[in-house]
Amino acid sequence: MQKLLYLVQTVSPPSLSLLAKPSFSYPHLFPSSALASRLRSYKSASTTGGFSRAPMASSATPKLPAPPIEEGIGRRFWIKFRKEWTHALYTPFVVSMAAGNLNLDTFRNYIAQDVHFLRAFAKAYEMAEECADDDDAKVGIYELRKNVLQELKMHDSFVQEWGFDLPKESTPNAATVKYTDFLLATASGKVEGVKAPGKLATPFEKTKLAAYTLGAMTPCMRLYAFLGKELQAFLDPSEGIHPYQKWIDNYSSDVFQAAALQTEDLLDKLSVSLTGEELDVIEKLYHQAMKLELQFFLAQPLAQKCVVPLSKEHNPAEHCLMLFSDFDLTCTVLDSSAILAEIAIITAPKSDQNQPGNQLVRMSSVGLRSTWEELSKQYTEEYEQCIESALQSDKGEIFNYEGLRGALEHLSDFEKKANLRVIDSGVLKGLNSEDIKRAGERLILQDGCTNFFLNAVKNENLNTNIHVLSYCWCGDLIRSAFASAGGLDPVNIHANEFIYEDSLSTGEIIKKVESPIDKVQAFTNIKQSCCNDQKKILTVYIGDSVGDLLCLLEADVGIVIGSSTSLRRVGSHFGVSFVPLFPGLIEKQKQFTEEGSSSGWKGLSGILYTVSSWAEIHAFILGSHS
Repeated sequence: MQKLLYLVQTVSPPSLSLLAKPSFSYPHLFPSSALASRLRSYKSASTTGGFSRAPMASSATPKLPAPPIEEGIGRRFWIKFRKEWTHALYTPFVVSMAAGNLNLDTFRNYIAQDVHFLRAFAKAYEMAEECADDDDAKVGIYELRKNVLQELKMHDSFVQEWGFDLPKESTPNAATVKYTDFLLATASGKVEGVKAPGKLATPFEKTKLAAYTLGAMTPCMRLYAFLGKELQAFLDPSEGIHPYQKWIDNYSSDVFQAAALQTEDLLDKLSVSLTGEELDVIEKLYHQAMKLELQFFLAQPLAQKCVVPLSKEHNPAEHCLMLFSDFDLTCTVLDSSAILAEIAIITAPKSDQNQPGNQLVRMSSVGLRSTWEELSKQYTEEYEQCIESALQSDKGEIFNYEGLRGALEHLSDFEKKANLRVIDSGVLKGLNSEDIKRAGERLILQDGCTNFFLNAVKNENLNTNIHVLSYCWCGDLIRSAFASAGGLDPVNIHANEFIYEDSLSTGEIIKKVESPIDKVQAFTNIKQSCCNDQKKILTVYIGDSVGDLLCLLEADVGIVIGSSTSLRRVGSHFGVSFVPLFPGLIEKQKQFTEEGSSSGWKGLSGILYTVSSWAEIHAFILGSHS
């Protein structure tokens, strides 16, 4: 059971409840408000981009703190367009460079293309400087332009260091042309949907154009500063000189980091007097520039094996990619039991309300709230005892799957007993199936989750099976959540089910997946049933809690999303290693030779990969073209 039910109280915050994950804290539920508005409020909370700019923390899963109250627009846009810069980090070009085995011809081609790009960048700075009305802004832009010219000289030093010649008149590729044309058009005032300033433009109009130009340039500066810092973590003197150390040193340097900050500060300064509509224009320019930068990296020809994307070597005639995922707080912002709890309390009769004789007799809302509280308290206390009991054995230095499974068998027994208490209490009685489905349709999924599954389903070059394994009491809630996204009917749902009489839940459930052991058994059965067609199977499991541990370890690739403390405590106790995904991929990439060695994805390795977002999962498995 392992997920908490929210106990809903009108005065004090709800206590943790039966089916929630004890290592998380959740938003409050208020029975006095309508379910739909409550769910919409969760959406607004989950889409504000509550992260400040921070590196991906190459040595640990990135934990991005909440942004300061007052923050510049450049930083806000960087946070908002996290998907694009995450995908840029996971491109084959960047992964191979970080690993130090990027083909030299590929790097030479990149340098040749970057020369075209930098020339356009220098020209755009020159045009922005002419438009800026503030003397300090003019000086700042001038200094940035000098830095770009210095960067061009650095490219000459690359040529000398690696002993190759750049063609005197190289032709920019399509991705380079798209970005340079976009940049120079913006600097010239040719912004989509905006009237270009005339020859007699006012100082304000010129300053606005300078702001638009900086809006199209800032994401490039911030992205390169970010990549420089991320790749700097892989400069290991014990492994010798990294072949691309000079490139990494330049973009991770204090000078370049300061230039990126200066660009953002100038953007803020030039934008201070703009209207909301004009700031929206800058946001669109920023986003477009970030997408074009991503395409620039993807356009670099890579005639070598690369560990990303995982699906690259997939042949649908010979391979089957099996994607497994937990649901609550892996896919969702809010635990599904909280939804069921709120439906139960909102729709429960008042204590003095007569109930129709032809309907199931339900507990009053006051009695229901009290019962939830008792169930919640008992579950939380016993769950914590189970976790502590699992940690009583001697901590192992090596991976001990059997020991872990034995510990989780005790947890599984507890989960089933807790479920029985919920059923016997009657708190799940009388929920209308239509209310449940409507709630599922409004359930907010994690940012990027829906897009990932939609792309996996629609990709004609993939032979993909998608399975969601969940402790959720009601599979209808999950099916409605995915159905509302459109196009996700092929997703297979494996969860418990309510029993209904005349569209009202009886309080009983059809028990299918109640515990960690049930989950791993379902995982094994599904995998075995897919083996019958003799195709080579690769399994990926995505989860966030202790209940997912066995499935995560059994899968060829186990990906932990979120920051569950209990999952890490229990896993580490039995020798499980938690490795941030990006550094893990760099180590895999280093194993590739020119002859091409296998990436070696295999279950029961004792290694799980950690991520902080679905953008990382998408970039790793499907790549950035999907």
